[in-house]
Amino acid sequence: MDDTLLRVSDLKIHFFTYRGIAKAVDGISFDVQRGEALGLVGESGSGKTVTGMSVLQIIQLPGKIVSGDIVFKGTSLVTMPEDQARSLRGGKITMIFQNPRTSLNPVLTIGEQIDRVYRQHTGCSAKQTQERRFEMLEKVGIGDSIRFSKNYPHQVSGGMCQRAMIVMAIICEPELIIADEPTTGLDVTIQRQITELLGEMRQRINATEILITHDLGVVAETCDRIVVMYAGLLMEIATTKDLFSRPRHPYTIGLLKSIPRVDVDEEPIPLPGYVPNAYSRPAGCPFHPRCQFAEEICRQQEPALQEIEEGHFVACHLVEEVG
Repeated sequence: MDDTLLRVSDLKIHFFTYRGIAKAVDGISFDVQRGEALGLVGESGSGKTVTGMSVLQIIQLPGKIVSGDIVFKGTSLVTMPEDQARSLRGGKITMIFQNPRTSLNPVLTIGEQIDRVYRQHTGCSAKQTQERRFEMLEKVGIGDSIRFSKNYPHQVSGGMCQRAMIVMAIICEPELIIADEPTTGLDVTIQRQITELLGEMRQRINATEILITHDLGVVAETCDRIVVMYAGLLMEIATTKDLFSRPRHPYTIGLLKSIPRVDVDEEPIPLPGYVPNAYSRPAGCPFHPRCQFAEEICRQQEPALQEIEEGHFVACHLVEEVG
């Protein structure tokens, strides 16, 4: 039985600007299974957020999906009419954005914003909606839910705003939650609380999650599988256990070496260089200018994503030498 909830196939998202064509995502394919937590990782500029936004069909001009498909429960989201896509957003598929203050409406109370989402997708009465809001706010650790609901976003802390965003994302019990850097800008203790809260809520409503982040420490604790992106392409896909114990792509290895660790007596080694400009990605493997293993073939030919062992995919010409 195929248990695939979401399938992304050869997805290309380009931005057409006066500077030229920025290839933010340039031909990626991966599946998300029901009930799993999938980590989408990579440095800033890798195409992670654009990929997440494409699932909700909220790519704004000058951006455009130029080819490929995104299939949710057997139905293409790319060709879906806007009215149908709108009914999915906030209902069956939701997204938690990385900056809650810019995602919440500053002129509406938090309670009003949560109620609008729930009533739009359920048609419940005002009393039923209010009761549901209080119930969900208490589940995310907000004690005085009545008082909290009357606040505007600027009147509460960033952590409280993020909890409100989580309520808005899960109040309709969606099947797929996309969390885009949900702990960015929060202090360490609040980051931990939000991460644990997301995992708890996902288990409670039996949802599938895509966690978009550059923090490999977070995905190590929360995700079942990891997709590594770089310059709009996929570099490696593996279970969390395999990726951390046997990374095979030089980029993944570099990311792991750059993480401070307390279990080994080694200094973190930062990756040299930067993610290439989306307007002018280098020929061949996009990582070759930063790769210590690069050879001539890496500079001339883009490697295909290949399965090197069951469930472990790598896009590297020199995977045998690197491994």
